[in-house]
Amino acid sequence: MGIFKRKIKNDVEETKADENQADDVLLKALMSGEEITRDEALTIPAISSAVGLICDSFAMVPFKLYKKSTKKGKKTTTEIEDERVDIINNDTRDTLDGFQLKKALCEDYLLGKGGYAYINKKGNKFIGLNYIQESKVTPYTNIAINPIFKKIELRVNGKGYQAFNFIKLLRNTKDGASGTGYIEEINKVLQTAYKRLIYELGLMKSNGTKKGFIKSQKRLDKKGIEELKQSWNDYVNGISSCVILNDGMEFQDASNTSVENQLNEKTKTFADEAKDIFHISNNNEDFIRYAVMPVAIAFTTALNRDFLLEKEKGSYYFAPDFTDLIKCSIKDRYEAYKIAIEKGFKTRNEIRYLEGDDAIDGLDMVELTLGSVLLNPETQEIFIPNTNTTYKIGEKNEKITEQIEHNNKDNEQEENKEVEGGAEDEVL
Repeated sequence: MGIFKRKIKNDVEETKADENQADDVLLKALMSGEEITRDEALTIPAISSAVGLICDSFAMVPFKLYKKSTKKGKKTTTEIEDERVDIINNDTRDTLDGFQLKKALCEDYLLGKGGYAYINKKGNKFIGLNYIQESKVTPYTNIAINPIFKKIELRVNGKGYQAFNFIKLLRNTKDGASGTGYIEEINKVLQTAYKRLIYELGLMKSNGTKKGFIKSQKRLDKKGIEELKQSWNDYVNGISSCVILNDGMEFQDASNTSVENQLNEKTKTFADEAKDIFHISNNNEDFIRYAVMPVAIAFTTALNRDFLLEKEKGSYYFAPDFTDLIKCSIKDRYEAYKIAIEKGFKTRNEIRYLEGDDAIDGLDMVELTLGSVLLNPETQEIFIPNTNTTYKIGEKNEKITEQIEHNNKDNEQEENKEVEGGAEDEVL
């Protein structure tokens, strides 16, 4: 009698263990502690889409070289034609072209420890930019010994190089040698999304059959277990259309757990969360401002630090050109051009240049309205285009006063003529 009671007790404990296993199977998969890799993260559609959009947009941005100077007391900025501009945007003198280089650097910036490109240089002559996979670069710093006066060395396949030999595109860096990518920053979130993807893939491989457990009220011998496993495998693999369970057996679905319900809810919201993480917006201006511009400014800063000669720093600088990226519809663009011309801060030829058209003689003039009053803050002189007069603030100018009174009389006469002409029309 005691043996029979122990057998029933063991069967009940095994059944409870199976039920607990069903509840914990997904939780254990998620909490396994395995960090997701970069390749695994890119298999998540929302992540791949966001990273691809940002990298492609950044790669479209051309970078130009400018020089600041002062001529006749006026500050001027001139675009410089230089081989370095061609190296960045077109031919890097490496296996990657300019677009591919910027896209690769941006992806390493977002997902890895940073984007690295070796500056190929002979003396003061810049030869090219050679992209290096961030996994091949090992940064070394003395920050643990001297956190104030830091020194950096970058090793590529074990060979050491000075940091100034590289363009370094780093995100959330604290030492100037390596940064923190999204893979490291939000690894737990990516783990959840990746495990969900693997789980769905498993369902597809099993022809949509849900996972579960077969419970038996009585203990099966080894032969019975093997036959049941074979029958179940044939059903899952599509060989058999059904599984016949003997009396006392039942199938318990393991998919309707609280963990899986949370995963189903997460599936609906993860795409929106990915957009928030990478600052993806449906508004083009917001997308450029928050997702693309930070990468472009970081790249510009790196260029100004290491892709200029020491004697050039201060007067030369690189800057991104977002013109093509921010172009809106033709109607909105032309209305903006109209305002720029009327307000006088763009000439018609400058507008034609932005649209890729040739300059036309006579369209380099700045448009001014006759009703404007222009002040020169340096000389304190005021110019009135309508009267073609100039006078200094605080000085009495009788000639100007007479001219203004004369113009006022002319305007009154013109108004009187219009009134008289209107009266004659009424009489007729």
